[in-house]
Amino acid sequence: MTNIIKTNDGSNTLFSGKFKEHYHSTYGARSESIHVFIETGLNYCQLKSIKIFEVGFGTGLNTILTYIESIKRNLRVEYTAIELFPVSLEIINQLNYTEFLSANQKDVYSKLHTCKWDENVKISSNFTFRKTNSDFNNYVFSNKYDIIYFDAFAPDKQPKMWSAENFAKIYETLNNQGILTTYSSKGIVKNNLRSAGFKVSRLPGPIGKRHILRAEKL
Repeated sequence: MTNIIKTNDGSNTLFSGKFKEHYHSTYGARSESIHVFIETGLNYCQLKSIKIFEVGFGTGLNTILTYIESIKRNLRVEYTAIELFPVSLEIINQLNYTEFLSANQKDVYSKLHTCKWDENVKISSNFTFRKTNSDFNNYVFSNKYDIIYFDAFAPDKQPKMWSAENFAKIYETLNNQGILTTYSSKGIVKNNLRSAGFKVSRLPGPIGKRHILRAEKL
């Protein structure tokens, strides 16, 4: 069972009955996503044409925030997201994200969830989206990327997702100077990223979290 929770910044998150964990920080779903993935990932990248891969599409919050930022900064984005356990449209339609979205952004958010899986979808002239309903542990990359948003459930909930093998797979698919950002700064995550070849930086986290990680392929 999945429950809708209002976080401290007013935005919704979900609680997964399967994993017994929230999808986002209860201190603020939207503010956490902006801090971890937009500010630490997207805005750290100096490219104007960016290929992004998200591990854990979930509610689509990271995706719509990336779309909004890409319009603001006039970026060209090719965005791919993988999700093994899609959230039902019934739940998505009850989330309050539309309260901070313009009319156009609401249409985009709806399209992210209603478009077909495993097809490239032109969201705007500068933003292409593709989602795949697959298990990342068995996923084989066929493209190169500049940014990885790593947003799986926590290492103690999905340990295999955070394995050195998966991070090595990500390292190989990243372009040089490519980056990975994630909310988890646990020791095992840092060690596995470093063993895969990444330079790992521990950075200040959003409210309610001391640290997050950014890993770079130099």
